[in-house]
Amino acid sequence: MTTAPDVRTVERQGTDVIAESDRKGTPRGLFWPWFAANVSVLGLSYGSFVLGFGTSLLQATVVSVVGVAFSFLLCGIVAIAGKRGSAPTMVLSRAAFGVRGNRLPSFLSWVLTVGWETALASLAVLATSTVFRELGWDDGVVTKLVALLVVAALVVGAGIAGFDVIMRLQTVITVVTAVLTVVYVVLAVPSIDPGALGALPAGSTQNVVGALVLVMTGFGLGWVNAAADYSRYLPRSSSTGGVVWWTTFGGALAPAVLVVVGVLLAGSSKDLDAAIRIDPIGALTTILPVWFLIPFALVAILGLVGGAVLDIYSSGLALLSAGVRIPRPVAAGVDGVFMVAGAVYVVFFAPTFIAPFQAFLITLGVPVAAWAGVFVADVLLRRRAYAESELEDRRGRYGDVRWAAIALVLVGTALGWGLVTNTSGVPAWLNWQGYLLGPFGLGGRTGDWAYANLGVLVALVVGFVGTVLGARGSVRRQEAGA
Repeated sequence: MTTAPDVRTVERQGTDVIAESDRKGTPRGLFWPWFAANVSVLGLSYGSFVLGFGTSLLQATVVSVVGVAFSFLLCGIVAIAGKRGSAPTMVLSRAAFGVRGNRLPSFLSWVLTVGWETALASLAVLATSTVFRELGWDDGVVTKLVALLVVAALVVGAGIAGFDVIMRLQTVITVVTAVLTVVYVVLAVPSIDPGALGALPAGSTQNVVGALVLVMTGFGLGWVNAAADYSRYLPRSSSTGGVVWWTTFGGALAPAVLVVVGVLLAGSSKDLDAAIRIDPIGALTTILPVWFLIPFALVAILGLVGGAVLDIYSSGLALLSAGVRIPRPVAAGVDGVFMVAGAVYVVFFAPTFIAPFQAFLITLGVPVAAWAGVFVADVLLRRRAYAESELEDRRGRYGDVRWAAIALVLVGTALGWGLVTNTSGVPAWLNWQGYLLGPFGLGGRTGDWAYANLGVLVALVVGFVGTVLGARGSVRRQEAGA
């Protein structure tokens, strides 16, 4: 029998199912890791990104709230699977894709989470450097290296330690970061200019859709592949509605507020708006009094570390789900190596951060949306708990490769990539995207729909509708034990 992990030891649980005796807590406890992972001042910077699509104050506010809430609702639905199956998200996904067929979305999930933890770690280092510069201290190579070492130690250490340590760390991060973020917002309020906000012109439908998709990919869709990794520790008797609510509420509460505040700040100052797009975290220091710069550094770094910690835990599980046979702590360590290497490139060699970051969000957002559509529909079609032992057996009820589900992801991705564009042209090797905008009569790569990122929504719909229409019978046979 698997023993319950002790907070003083390294968690040994990998992709295996959590034993009944080890399941604990209530859905309310899901609030802490999800809130901590998303109460980051990076959310303020998204206000500038949303306005970059040419939206008015009202449009930007609606887009921000709806995009954040809907994308985390997808996470809430996926979290149901964790309670029913007590296994990581990318193991439970085998029910829809087959035991070996699921290696494709597992690898995709691994790339997504490693990319996110790299981005968050990089921003934490850059934020530290910026605060040091504002204080008149040395912000050079040594400062960045030390900051990177500290951030990496926190993220990789928590990822290796596992679930219990992460839950305790996230509780601390939540309290500290929430308080300091409220202080930041209070200090920033005098910078809001109602006149400038009222003068923002309304954008077109294409502008609104583009902003909505960016918010969705930047928040909930970036977490949906890990949404069951924490609910899997809950008892099977836990409320399904509670799992959905606390996952959605915990994830969406802080970003929805922060993005709207970010819209108010960026819309009030063209200089701040422009600065955020160059230095998303550092630019936010320009409206602060000097005495709050160090607390700001603390809130920025803790918020980013909180997100990176959840990512490295889930990326390790995704690596194991893709078929790599190593212990979970080792998988987290491997991902930490990739994270550090990527952060070194971003911090010391990359000429800009935001352009490749947005390209990363949209490019990976398309296949992730297609997978999410398939899996969300699969979860909603089910009524019973998963057959745990057969999630590892390719001769069992879930099969080896379920080609219909894989085809939906491939078709959704092909259509989706054809309907998005690399807005900044950086990196240049992604400029092939948007190849369907012309044939579909949407104006080509320079037309009105070029930056609406329709492909993410199309991929989500293809995966969801295709599964609802085509998988109902197979799900019923699986649940009947056929």
